[in-house]
Amino acid sequence: MMKSLLALSLLMVCATACLAADGDVPKSIAKWKGDMDKFAKKDQANPVKPGGVVFVGSSSIRMWDLDKSFPKLGGVNRGFGGSRLEDSVYYADRIILPYKPRTVVVYAGDNDVAAKYTPEQIHEDFQEFVATIREELPQTKILYIAVKPSLSRWKLIEEVRATNKLIAEECAKTENCEFIDIDGPMLGEDGKPRPELFKNDGLHMTDEGYAVWAKALEPHLND
Repeated sequence: MMKSLLALSLLMVCATACLAADGDVPKSIAKWKGDMDKFAKKDQANPVKPGGVVFVGSSSIRMWDLDKSFPKLGGVNRGFGGSRLEDSVYYADRIILPYKPRTVVVYAGDNDVAAKYTPEQIHEDFQEFVATIREELPQTKILYIAVKPSLSRWKLIEEVRATNKLIAEECAKTENCEFIDIDGPMLGEDGKPRPELFKNDGLHMTDEGYAVWAKALEPHLND
């Protein structure tokens, strides 16, 4: 009897674990539900017109005043701070695909490097990002902003540049996909990140930092 009860308990534990694995969203991704709900409310209040430009990615996107950088663009900001590239892949069906944009600008990979993802893993996530967009929106242009060099994460610069190299190569062989290199423009004469481009945390950018990005990105936004 005791053996039967033990066996039944083990089966129930296994079944519960299997259901969680199959049916539940991973905690690392599910934590963005609040952000997704906020975006959904914005979409209800002000529906996004198809054919625009959508910006997605981490806090460097979320904190970007797009109207200031691109007054005539009407860019849609769907950045959510702390996110990784895989998060933008997972939520693409909520914050990219429904808008049917002509262009998607993505900045993600910064937090991935900090979380010890390898350049190869981030490259694979980028390939999945491209495939997800292409499956439904084959004509949409994809613009990837390089992982930036920053003061607070300067010790990770080798991993950052290895990641950028892989994604730049991927963009070069992928139709309608362009790599925006902002590494050089963000460095000073000493080869280190320019302090004036960063806030006190050494990671997030000042208006001067965003001006560098806007200058590098603008030519790629012209269809």
